[in-house]
Amino acid sequence: MKAARFHGPNDIRIEDIAEPELRAGAVAIDVAWCGICGTDLHEYLEGPIFIPAAGHPHPLSHEEEPVTLGHEFSGTITALGDGVTGLSVGENVVVEPYFVCNECAPCLAGNYHLCVKMGFIGLAGGGGGLSEKIVVDERWVHPIGDIPLDEAALIEPLSVGHHAFVRSGAKAGDVALIGGAGPIGLLLAAVLKASGVTVIMSELSGARKAKAIESGVADHVIDPSEENVAEKVRELTNGVGADVAFECSSVNVVLDMLFDAIKPTGVIVNVSIWGKPAVLDMQKLVLKEIDLRGTIAYVRDHEATIKLVQEGKVNLAPFITGRIALNDLISEGFDTLINRNETAVKIIVHP
Repeated sequence: MKAARFHGPNDIRIEDIAEPELRAGAVAIDVAWCGICGTDLHEYLEGPIFIPAAGHPHPLSHEEEPVTLGHEFSGTITALGDGVTGLSVGENVVVEPYFVCNECAPCLAGNYHLCVKMGFIGLAGGGGGLSEKIVVDERWVHPIGDIPLDEAALIEPLSVGHHAFVRSGAKAGDVALIGGAGPIGLLLAAVLKASGVTVIMSELSGARKAKAIESGVADHVIDPSEENVAEKVRELTNGVGADVAFECSSVNVVLDMLFDAIKPTGVIVNVSIWGKPAVLDMQKLVLKEIDLRGTIAYVRDHEATIKLVQEGKVNLAPFITGRIALNDLISEGFDTLINRNETAVKIIVHP
């Protein structure tokens, strides 16, 4: 079967590899659509990061580069391994792309997303959604009912947004400021709006500003090249500042802006993955008693996230701006998102 394989920085190849073998407790899935994630772009440009480098196999997958990419995917179950009882052949599903040890303190505490050996399917081994077929343990497979398979490829990043929302403690009536209207920022905004939160977004890209407004997920969009974001936020909040803020850009100036725009005792959640260390003005954190929190991926978020879509509280269709074939992954996918990201939001791949 065809698969996109990471061999090193700026070296992703579409190769023929063996189909995965079905095992007990797992299901075989024909992949329908797979999104290109910002993490994939970081790996392509700066990796390996989450991908295990050659000579350093992952402790659970036992794989090292080259590995098959893709962790935002949907598909249809084609076979069930021995012992699988909660799923059916023909069901459309998405995958929570983890493998974990089930033995460390975080796992035993229920925080499997913080497993000391945790790996992401499609990054640290285990196959990936940028291939024709994959085999995944039953635990990580979530039925999606009648959600269209192309839109369902966005359930994984939407779950990232849902977990960031949970981590923030935001509630209906709050005002949230999001730094960056990329795919995660926009999907986070969708979750916040569905939860009754007023959303302000800061973004430079014309296409992404337009998407934030057209999709209805932002109440206000501010271009930091045209306005002082912190001053505008205070104007919109009667001088108070945002209750919560989310860093979704991995850009230091955006993080600095959030510290200026958040109210005293407010919460800032860092959602983005940083390719290099950030610089933080600790005096602002101290003098405003700001609560700075991290968030990684999701934990028990998929069920609630899928429900938001099924109930019509979140519409994923507007965020898909490109559909491409696997053979065009680099030329029409990665190259667009790296060099012309103002023209696209979410590109999905049909392997």
